[in-house]
Amino acid sequence: MPIIAPIPQDECQKMRKLIHKTRDKNYSRRLTALLMLNEGLTVTYVAKTLHAARSSVNRWVQWFTLYGLEGLESLPVGRPVVWDLSPLYNLLLFLLQQSPQKLGYLRSRWSLELMTHTLNELLNLSLTQNVLYRYFAQVGIVWRRAAPTVKQPDPEYDEKMAKIAEAKANISEKHPVFYEDEVDIDLNPKIGADWCFKGQQKRVITPGQDREYFVKKIRFDRR
Repeated sequence: MPIIAPIPQDECQKMRKLIHKTRDKNYSRRLTALLMLNEGLTVTYVAKTLHAARSSVNRWVQWFTLYGLEGLESLPVGRPVVWDLSPLYNLLLFLLQQSPQKLGYLRSRWSLELMTHTLNELLNLSLTQNVLYRYFAQVGIVWRRAAPTVKQPDPEYDEKMAKIAEAKANISEKHPVFYEDEVDIDLNPKIGADWCFKGQQKRVITPGQDREYFVKKIRFDRR
């Protein structure tokens, strides 16, 4: 008496195609075992030919009987996923578009530690940085340096220049004007890396350094 019910010819053909197509060697071996048993070969012979235990072959038959071809597929390797963070995607998207300072933090950039802390505080969770980092890698959130961008023209430029011109026109001993050349005043903010989606880059407005600053000075000698 055969150990399995006869497998229809069309299903056998599908199993042969799967054997040649799949990259899972264990899945291929299970399919081969079922085809050999369907041809009338014994469990002992199949187990010896495929270098498997008889108990394994019997277990494969049970899986196939209960679940069909899907029952022979290999389970995912590694530890099972404990946290499903997909419901947090929209919240993460919103937070990454904001500066931490808008939420009351002193930092200007998101760190993994700060993002984990924020999510735990907002949603009463107990996420770890490792779990969040793996999710970042899964959805394409990367640690990337922000790009400096040009600041818009100073809206108070005309007013400031008018005050300077007025001061120059009213130079006196009581109200001197000082001038000094070649002074480098670095007004650029410190730019570091931040979390953002792959293919995107955050922009940081900078005043720029490619300009000259003039400070005038008139010296009065009292003799």
